[in-house]
Amino acid sequence: MSLPPLEISDVITPGPVRRSEAAARLRASSQEQAARLVERLPATDDVLDEPHVVALMRRVHAELQRLGEELQLPQRISEDLDRLREAMGNRLRRVVDLGCGSGYVLRWLSHDPSLTGVDLVGVDHDPGLMEWAARLGAADGCRARFVVGDALAPGVAIDEPEATIVISSGVLHHIPAGDLPEFFAAHAAAGVAAFAHYDPEPGWLTNAGSWLFHRARMREAVSRHDGNLSMRRAHPAAALLAAVAEGSPGYTAECVGGQSVLRVLRPIIASKGV
Repeated sequence: MSLPPLEISDVITPGPVRRSEAAARLRASSQEQAARLVERLPATDDVLDEPHVVALMRRVHAELQRLGEELQLPQRISEDLDRLREAMGNRLRRVVDLGCGSGYVLRWLSHDPSLTGVDLVGVDHDPGLMEWAARLGAADGCRARFVVGDALAPGVAIDEPEATIVISSGVLHHIPAGDLPEFFAAHAAAGVAAFAHYDPEPGWLTNAGSWLFHRARMREAVSRHDGNLSMRRAHPAAALLAAVAEGSPGYTAECVGGQSVLRVLRPIIASKGV
């Protein structure tokens, strides 16, 4: 029996990564084409070339940024943040973006007048992406800061959690269904006021549109492979709501979908004590 499918980006980062091991992981999931793509990446003594992988992931995330632009994702997040802040009594002090990649969402929000004075923090495990996000932010005149790590890791304290909202886009489908309650429990352990995580809504329209979009618009083979797979790995709303109820029982959650072109990424939004 093969294992669940993996995205190429999941097996080649963070480095150093052995090329043969990355290809073997993909073959164990019956992903022969993806394994061959990895085997074509440059390596020395079987270790993937780090500068090449960093440059590749930057190109992939640049294509993801274009998708976010076309879906008007930062605008939608801004609207949801306004609604959550009002429910919090306008006590919003910090927004933390998990797995922020190129930092596109925070770079856009940095220029949102409604978030003036709010601390914007991007967090990602990939040092290459965080260095790139910081450089892009400096070029944008962005006031957000970008750090390597996991803001919800055990033992990591978030200042003023009661005035903090955690967001993400395109992260939840990377988490196995069985691990979702633990992921949401980390929000409760940190004591954040609310969270809003945006991920594909599974369904026929998403799958068909994803296949067409990635074939037509994505130049990188890794983008086409990972992007289409992301849509197929997405969790249904019922599973997300059940995971929040189990992991963060003190939060009231909603997951409003509705298959449409601009709302392929639908959020699960939860607030504490609201």
